[in-house]
Amino acid sequence: MHFAGGAIPADYMGYVRKKHLWILGGVLLLFLLLIVSISVGAAGVPPYDVFLSLVNGSVDRITAFLHPGLPLPEVSSTDRIVWNIRLPQALAAIVAGVGLSVAGVAMQSILRNPLGSPFTLGISNAGAFGAAVSVILLGTGEMHSTVADAVTLNNPYLTTIVAFIFCLLATGVILAISRVRGASPEVMVLAGVAISSLFTAGTMFLQYFADDTQLAAVVFWTFGDVSRASWQELGIMTLVVVGASVFFFANRWNYNAIDAGDETAKGLGVSVETVRNVGMVVAALVSAVIVSFLGVIGFVGLVCPHMVRRIIGDDQRFLVPGSCVMGGILLLASDTVARVIVAPYILPVAVLTAFLGAPVFIYLLLVGYRR
Repeated sequence: MHFAGGAIPADYMGYVRKKHLWILGGVLLLFLLLIVSISVGAAGVPPYDVFLSLVNGSVDRITAFLHPGLPLPEVSSTDRIVWNIRLPQALAAIVAGVGLSVAGVAMQSILRNPLGSPFTLGISNAGAFGAAVSVILLGTGEMHSTVADAVTLNNPYLTTIVAFIFCLLATGVILAISRVRGASPEVMVLAGVAISSLFTAGTMFLQYFADDTQLAAVVFWTFGDVSRASWQELGIMTLVVVGASVFFFANRWNYNAIDAGDETAKGLGVSVETVRNVGMVVAALVSAVIVSFLGVIGFVGLVCPHMVRRIIGDDQRFLVPGSCVMGGILLLASDTVARVIVAPYILPVAVLTAFLGAPVFIYLLLVGYRR
């Protein structure tokens, strides 16, 4: 942003500094929450021991990578708990929260619809149906009857591709509806309900012809749960989510222009249709990857952007990174609470996000969409 005479007003610098400090504070809070999340569970680990395990484990792995011939130090029980069980789950919660939140904020800007998110527009359920098709019909999942490991994806790439295809189908319907003159937030939400119902019916159809073990496994899998992500799946999700977040942040000025209206954006030189189509495809890809690995996790992509808007406003320069931070905080905090709220039982995180998100969604549906 340029100002006459090259001088930047002090008030504007203070305005920007507050937003930067809020985002940095959120990152710090997310790190502290990560330590707390890893420390709680059936076998409690003091937060200081968690911090030491993370630091020492990182140093040992970097040393082993740089010097493959050196013997690895003995792994303690604390390190096994931290690195093999809780750290992948906590990081999966952060990555999924970031991905769903940044996809939600992008959809809300692209469609100019404050109720847009992968869950409310039916894209998550479309991805869940695609993943179920891949797991049941194409045999990309190994079914187990144990609660701890209901479904193991032996071909995560094919599962993600199939889920992505069905996410694109739902995205195409949403884009077609968004082009209808006078399409309001209410119309978009009703379309999302119809799309969700259609793909939920498809998933139920597949479940009807599954055997008892498959039925129990698939029902359990459709509950969004970050604990089923392995290091391999976490790596795939991280690659896609980081790439999508960079893409959305790079288009922050385009989204600011679209927020002012399509005609205004076109007058500023923005190719609205291209930005809208590519953005929705990228959001669909993020949703497909998360759904195919973790199941359906609702309301994060809807609630987090609105929480951030209340604090730092609608400017996409701050709203996109702020929503990423808030998404990681919300889903990691929800997963931590879900693990201890009814201990020794562990709730899928989607159950808790639905309880938290439903009242907020009702509020936004009634009054929140009016600017």
